[in-house]
Amino acid sequence: MKQVVIIGAGPAGLMAAEAALERGARVAIYDAMPSPARKFLMAGKSGLNITHSEDEALFRSRYTAPDARLAAVVEAFGPAKITAWMAGLGIESYCGTSGRVFPVGMKASPLLRRWLSRLGQGGATLHTRHRWKGWGSDGALIFDTPEGQTRVMADATILALGGASWARLGSDGAWADILAARGVELEPFAPSNCAFTANWSARLLAAQEGAPVKGVALTAGGKTQRGDFVITRAGIESGAVYPLSAALRHELAGKGSATLVINLLPDTDEAALASRLASAHARDSVSNRLRKAARLDSAKIALLNEVTHGAPPKDAAALARLLKALPLTLTGTAPMDTAISTAGGVAWDALDERLMLRAVPGTYCVGEMVAWDAPTGGYLLTACLAMGRAAGSFLPAAPGNPG
Repeated sequence: MKQVVIIGAGPAGLMAAEAALERGARVAIYDAMPSPARKFLMAGKSGLNITHSEDEALFRSRYTAPDARLAAVVEAFGPAKITAWMAGLGIESYCGTSGRVFPVGMKASPLLRRWLSRLGQGGATLHTRHRWKGWGSDGALIFDTPEGQTRVMADATILALGGASWARLGSDGAWADILAARGVELEPFAPSNCAFTANWSARLLAAQEGAPVKGVALTAGGKTQRGDFVITRAGIESGAVYPLSAALRHELAGKGSATLVINLLPDTDEAALASRLASAHARDSVSNRLRKAARLDSAKIALLNEVTHGAPPKDAAALARLLKALPLTLTGTAPMDTAISTAGGVAWDALDERLMLRAVPGTYCVGEMVAWDAPTGGYLLTACLAMGRAAGSFLPAAPGNPG
């Protein structure tokens, strides 16, 4: 019977463990933290969005990866199979109005408890407070533990170590140096699904820090996202901003700044808006025209004044045009450790068709530690689960086990 070691007890690692058990392997799971799946549990605090119900081709288009392997993995274990897998754990799902799929109870903890119980019943062992430090000269896996260093031999190893955000939950990217020393090709980490910085004036922050900007359409890199965002002390974050992270990040890398185009009134025709503004009372101030004729709230008016330095155009047509395409300059990303996820990591060229490291035979990589990107909305978790499932299934079946 093959001994398979999983390093990282997040969703990708646990799914890899489940698939390896089905192949007849002995499975041991190791994690540096005192308890498993901490980032998974944090993601589920406000409702575990585990996948999405949209058309499968559209779903797969949400991912950014350099070749077709990620799409194939997600196709093999996509939204329908994930909801069926949840049902097999006794966790029913429901689809929200946005198409996002959640467990009925919303939380991650009931699902995780049942999952860990099933893995334990299948023979998997879980070892916490074991921080992986690399390999010994004999190929043994080296772990630092509270009781000292320990060595573990494995027939196959699946690394599911996460990206480089939320270090306090276990994803610190420290594994990159270990793999680089073994000649594994890596791509630099970058924040994704993250906040962005802007040089706000003291006046705007005094009046609008923490204010939501609702019902807008944001455009960057030719992509438009409807939704809301929040004005923060540092810049902007939340909702509609996250799916544009990659486009904004690439523009920042090339130019040192990025332009986010904000349609403050996406459901209002520009010509009709200009007409309403032109017909406003002649004695009304610009602020009153914006409030009454354009029906803008205080946060949107403050954004307009910020971008125009307090001097928005008086001409109705020019003002309407600006309200439909307000250019906000962003100066950078928030610190990577605060990002929901990270891009970069193990390059796809470093992996063979089974997700095994070419430089370290018998060692596989799954989840966010591999260089792919996706927005929030169930896409991140789906790919982590699918990659774990794939790597565990790629392992040779134990003798007498059909796999």
